[in-house]
Amino acid sequence: MEYEQPMNEYLNLKTANCRKCYKCIRHCPVKSIRFDDNHAYIIAEDCILCGNCFVVCPQNAKEVRNDVEKARALLREGSGVYVSLAPSFTANYTDEKSGQSLTFSAMEKAVKELGFAGIEETAVGATLVKQRYDALVNAGESDVIISSCCHSVNQLIQKYYPDVLPSLAPVVSPMQAHCMDLKRRHPGAKTVFIGPCISKKAEAETYTGFADCALTFEELSQWLADESIALTYVEEETADKSLARFFPVSGGILRTMKKENREYAYLTIDGIENCIRAVEDVAKGKLRKCFIEMSACTGSCTGGPVMDRGGKQRGGKSFYPVRDYLAVSSYAGGDDFMTASYPAEALTKTIRSRSLRKIHLGETAVSEVLRKIGKTKTEHELNCGTCGYNTCREKAQAVLEGKASLFMCLPYLLEKAESFSDDIIKNTPNGIIVLNENFEVHQINAAACKLLNIDPPAILGDQVIRILDPAPFIRAVQEEKNAYNKRVYLADYEKYVDETVIYDKNYHIIICIMRDVTEETRQKEMKENFNRKAVDITDKVIEKQMRAVQEIASLLGETTAETKIALTKLKESLL
Repeated sequence: MEYEQPMNEYLNLKTANCRKCYKCIRHCPVKSIRFDDNHAYIIAEDCILCGNCFVVCPQNAKEVRNDVEKARALLREGSGVYVSLAPSFTANYTDEKSGQSLTFSAMEKAVKELGFAGIEETAVGATLVKQRYDALVNAGESDVIISSCCHSVNQLIQKYYPDVLPSLAPVVSPMQAHCMDLKRRHPGAKTVFIGPCISKKAEAETYTGFADCALTFEELSQWLADESIALTYVEEETADKSLARFFPVSGGILRTMKKENREYAYLTIDGIENCIRAVEDVAKGKLRKCFIEMSACTGSCTGGPVMDRGGKQRGGKSFYPVRDYLAVSSYAGGDDFMTASYPAEALTKTIRSRSLRKIHLGETAVSEVLRKIGKTKTEHELNCGTCGYNTCREKAQAVLEGKASLFMCLPYLLEKAESFSDDIIKNTPNGIIVLNENFEVHQINAAACKLLNIDPPAILGDQVIRILDPAPFIRAVQEEKNAYNKRVYLADYEKYVDETVIYDKNYHIIICIMRDVTEETRQKEMKENFNRKAVDITDKVIEKQMRAVQEIASLLGETTAETKIALTKLKESLL
């Protein structure tokens, strides 16, 4: 299956940061990630925007789309823009000096400095939503009713369990209900939701007419910082408290409901893996007469993927369930918000199936993929999960779908690397000896055994001093300095070798590589001996020649002198 880029308009990959650790795949509940070209891309059509991949990535390779500029554009229009602030803000923002959770008044002060016309709590919309939930339960028309506040849960059911859609409450979310109410009270106004959720961005754009823009707490924090607006504690102007402020904690929806229909059980499920199991039970018809509050995040919205918490969340969710619950609880309670009365139709939304078309190839194709990575038997399938998939067969199916590659299997790669390494050690003509830090022989190859004329079982585990001078190895460990291609004569074996000694401190081993250069050295010695003899002979010949020349010169000198005397006398006689 081929995919085009960009993979996801809400969550994108920073390719320079991705280090193919597969952690995002391991934590993706629906495996909506495709690994290609050594990078993990999010597949938009499969993704439910739970944000797990964003939270767990140790390299910050996942990036949430920033919509601050979109919010700024709404402000520039001048028609009045109102903020719907998620009630989880009280668990997210604290005063740096006092450590107290920031009040709504503190948030209002800061947000208005950005230019917003006003700000209200999304809990106002939650009040309307919980009234509809009570009405659905009291009507008793559905065997199972699943809350529809969490857009990630909605997408999970829409895409992967469309048969469960009749059990999903056809009710707008608190964000939608509140934005609708704001627009009724402020005609022509625009609304911006701010909260701890990535999927709200998709919800805002999927269901138009409610929120015009959705920002995360991280985006708000950065925007305030850019404008040099400080978040400081402000005493709450009113002491009003609302039950609907419990919505962002696990069990909070049930806490606000009246639960008058005693035929129904009221359950809370949080964490996407738990939600999947619960939805599967609903799909199989195993549940009867129950209302299920369902949240994709552990701890509900206070465990959201973009709870800012001073920017310390990335690479490991900083979720404090008790502390967060207490922060929300101290701010919530009391009676419901006073809200306008809306007909059921106004708070109803249609949640359509977005069922994915899956390609399920036969067992033969899956087995062929497994065979390519050396898994020809069931016992070969370790199901270690290193690749990110729960089982080897699941990963093989992902390979066939174009989501994964063969080489994502760590045991296969290790086995391949070990086999490759073993082949090199086994077949290299160089002798290789591996010692531990106690200078005991840990491994020795056939070439070394032949060079030293020893039997491997007889030396393994023994001190290296039995076969070699330990000095180079001791020196390598003590000085932590490697020696390369040092010519050594092994007197006991009458062999010359080029010896390399490497100390690997990380693995606590010493590696000795010996190249037998005995024949080469002896040939060189023979050549040097021949050259020396040739030089000696040449010297003797030169000496002999010089002696002969000197004798000849001496004779020539005497003869010349006698000739000169005779000729002189002849000249004198003639004169």
